[in-house]
Amino acid sequence: MSRKNALAAAVAAALTLGTVTVVATQSTAAASSTARPGAGFKAVSADVRAEALRTADREAAAVAKALGLGADERLVAKDVLVDTDGARHVRYDRTYRGLPVIGGDLVVHYDKNGKSTSTTWAHQGAIKVAGTTPKLSGSDASAAAVKHAKHVKNARTEAADGSTLVVYAVGKVPVLAYRSTVTGEGESGPGSREAVIVDAGSGAPLDQYELHQGVTGTGNGVTAGQVSIETTQSAGGYTLTDASHGGTIVYDSYNSPQSNPKQNARTFSKSTNSWGTGSTSSRESAAVDASYGLAKTWDFYQSAFNRAGIRNDGRGAPAYVHVDSSLLNAFYDDSCFCMSFGDGSSQNGNTPVTALDVAGHEMSHGVTAATANLNYSGESGGLNEATSDIFGTMVEFYANNAGDPGDYYIGEKLNMGNGYLRRMDNPAVDGNSLSCYSSNAGSVDVHYSSGIANHFFYLAAEGTGAKTIGGLPHNGTPCNGDSFTGIGRDKAAAVWYRALTTYMTSTTNYSSARTATLQAAADLYGTNSQERYLISKAWAAVSVGTALPDPGTGSPSPSPSTSTSPAPSPSPSSTGNPNPGNALTNGSFEQGTTGWTQSDSDITNSTLQAAHGGTWYAWMMGYGTSAIESLSQSNIAVPATGSPKLTFWLKVSTQESGTTAYDTLKVNVNGTTLATYSNANASAGYVQKTVDLSAYKGRSVKLEFAGTEDAYLATVFLIDDVAIG
Repeated sequence: MSRKNALAAAVAAALTLGTVTVVATQSTAAASSTARPGAGFKAVSADVRAEALRTADREAAAVAKALGLGADERLVAKDVLVDTDGARHVRYDRTYRGLPVIGGDLVVHYDKNGKSTSTTWAHQGAIKVAGTTPKLSGSDASAAAVKHAKHVKNARTEAADGSTLVVYAVGKVPVLAYRSTVTGEGESGPGSREAVIVDAGSGAPLDQYELHQGVTGTGNGVTAGQVSIETTQSAGGYTLTDASHGGTIVYDSYNSPQSNPKQNARTFSKSTNSWGTGSTSSRESAAVDASYGLAKTWDFYQSAFNRAGIRNDGRGAPAYVHVDSSLLNAFYDDSCFCMSFGDGSSQNGNTPVTALDVAGHEMSHGVTAATANLNYSGESGGLNEATSDIFGTMVEFYANNAGDPGDYYIGEKLNMGNGYLRRMDNPAVDGNSLSCYSSNAGSVDVHYSSGIANHFFYLAAEGTGAKTIGGLPHNGTPCNGDSFTGIGRDKAAAVWYRALTTYMTSTTNYSSARTATLQAAADLYGTNSQERYLISKAWAAVSVGTALPDPGTGSPSPSPSTSTSPAPSPSPSSTGNPNPGNALTNGSFEQGTTGWTQSDSDITNSTLQAAHGGTWYAWMMGYGTSAIESLSQSNIAVPATGSPKLTFWLKVSTQESGTTAYDTLKVNVNGTTLATYSNANASAGYVQKTVDLSAYKGRSVKLEFAGTEDAYLATVFLIDDVAIG
């Protein structure tokens, strides 16, 4: 969505606002597809990075003003990345009257001359809430959180749990809310914890997600075999302190609870520098696995992306093995900046969950937390999990351990009943994971919705077809029947890392992830590169968007699976047209974004509003500040006979009063406005609208819903069940 703001223009005329949805104008990559090493980023020392963050903090007030943020909002610098050509990407978190804003993060992009070029938002524009005095008390919020918990059973609050007042800006209308923590029985055992966000006025649930972002499953964690590890010598002998990797220390948790793994923790120390026996009878064996895996993960990020540790500051995070009892899990916890590894249970022979790709997976959760901080629920949660699977897999390839060769199976060394936790080449084979995108992806457990991005990455790296990798069979089967080659795992990883760290935010969904990776591919390899084209092919192969035109021919591939626009035929097709006689594709929005082009994340299944039919609908406007946005579909074949018409259901809610049209929604066909609705058309429910299309009989048209909102008071336009026939 392009957002117009007079104040921003006056303060910083050069600043271009809006979510990045087009090819980067600052790309210096040549069309020859020569890779930019380090995912295009410079290696910087901890001191240089710290000074860059201090500079970003000093600029924060001016940036907030230029972006048109309100007087109650503040930006706090979180991360700064510098491209090899000197371009800069500054990531900010946001507060409102001192309260943290969930979904308030943004990234400001500068070219090599320091000129602002664009901004990537988690929540577009200024944030406004009615007030910061909650109707509910903290104890009331905790009680509501216990009631609404869905990831743990027998939920309760403990001394370490609590409720924090926040502004929840994941939806289009920010609300005052409490973020509460509850404890109960879940995948991580009896001490599992869950975050529950409730409305501070009504106590209604807004979101729920697990706090431990980890690998969960039944299986054997095996040792890495005989490997070299970094230790530190002291007067009394040796400790498992890795000075070469930020001072990472591996502790024996001695079965401390997962909510506090350091409670009973002890340092591994001994007089000799030989550790473990390769058997679970030695408590050191799991520590060897963890130390080795975390060091290889650090080295991978350093070698591939010039990244120095989880937070890119050269500091290692502590790790705890032997956490809790009968814990079939491993996880990263950003609140303690630490990683925990369980010992398994009788279901897996009490074998520690410390495999190489598990260590890479958990440390990568830390990298995600330090960068895009993808919300651990809905589609962003699936992307969060997939990111850890992707880089955990890349660590395995990087380590090149003959006893654990690289492959696209997750946890294949955990001795699962079927041989793995997840498979990236064919996620759905486990019976739970999604291989292809569907409109319910956001309501599926994040460990399973991650399959969509895992499948995308495998296809982008390896292409389609059967092959053997790391001694295991793989079969990249696309969802659309397409056939293509991959760009190679190193290039695919560089694209994903650049997209994660530069263009993704906490609220990124699958559609936005596609945009982010296409942007990253353009930065690294060029706008018209085969790499960018094949990235689009891989997304289309998992039912996210359509493939770009082949830059080698200047036109789309003749294969129907790579069509750049939905077929105009009204008959059902793989792109999804569930309503016979409707020339539109996916007019009910029940297939998510399929068939539609949106300037913002308009198509949604958010429970903050109701659909006319089904669960999906389009939510346009509602910002309460100057804004424009567009929702469109091209190549629609208007029937050549009868009296063709456009029908749709519209609900208008507004804070405006009177009959003056301050905020509008226009219906445009081939650029001509055929109908206009406004705040003056406010209604209690959905009302069906009809627009005559007789003038377009037998023609192929573009339909656009164009919204405009002025600087004061919000108007929400909800659209559903759109049809042309």
